[in-house]
Amino acid sequence: MGLQIYLNGEFVEEEEAKVSIFDHGVLYGDGIFEGIRAYNGRVFRLGEHIDRLYESAKSILLDIGMSKEEMTEALLETLRRNKLRDAYIRLVVTRGRGDLGLDPRNCEKPTIFIIAAQIQLYPEELYEKGLEVVTVPTRRNIVEGVNPRIKSLNYLNNVMAKIEANLAGVSEAILLNSEGYVTECTGDNIFIVKNGEVITPPPFLGILEGVTRNFILEIAKQMGYPTAEKVFTRHDIFVADECFLSGTAAELVPVVKVDGRVIGDHGRPGEISRALIKKFRELVKDEGTAI
Repeated sequence: MGLQIYLNGEFVEEEEAKVSIFDHGVLYGDGIFEGIRAYNGRVFRLGEHIDRLYESAKSILLDIGMSKEEMTEALLETLRRNKLRDAYIRLVVTRGRGDLGLDPRNCEKPTIFIIAAQIQLYPEELYEKGLEVVTVPTRRNIVEGVNPRIKSLNYLNNVMAKIEANLAGVSEAILLNSEGYVTECTGDNIFIVKNGEVITPPPFLGILEGVTRNFILEIAKQMGYPTAEKVFTRHDIFVADECFLSGTAAELVPVVKVDGRVIGDHGRPGEISRALIKKFRELVKDEGTAI
């Protein structure tokens, strides 16, 4: 038996999980989503993810039509039906079926689906050896377009940057904003470590305020490392002592080379990065909402 997918209030086999070709999520990328992880029978920071979903919906005037409590239960039941204790969950809300015009008023009700499956964004060896990443010409789109703090289905900005990373033969790409400041990567937030301080860009630069990002700032403080949300440039990455990325799927993965420059002294994951990875993996096993 295949995966059980939550679709508009029902559970269906994955082969039967279908949306209309007139759905505005398909036609225009008009919708929102969340990527969420479950570890050891507990959903990591579920409340924060649900809150962010509803904030995204409010920003684009999308009426989800379900309470946060109903959405939470639907997600947990999806995991139960698939007998998953460790999983990656994709929660999607589209504007729904409409006509070929883009006016959202012609969409009567949203389409809601939840997929619970497995994911491994990077091979385990890269958590030991570290990633090589590049800065790409594609800029983070914030001045004219969808604010990155809305986790929308319109991810073409990220996809274009990912294509450039693929063409460069590396795993990830760094996006700058229109002023040349570092924002984030295609699917991850970015951190640097300089003189023992753990630093990440502030949300106003044009980033998705990641749930994992915020958790890492919390645990870094708990471990006694000073933290800061600061504006920085490529130069600051090049001369940093360490660099790492964070995200729901990626968790926390070190970076050892950026635009051909070796990060730190030896091109290996740094001490603070490794300590944070270890602490993160310890904590997520017991952190979250029980399935």
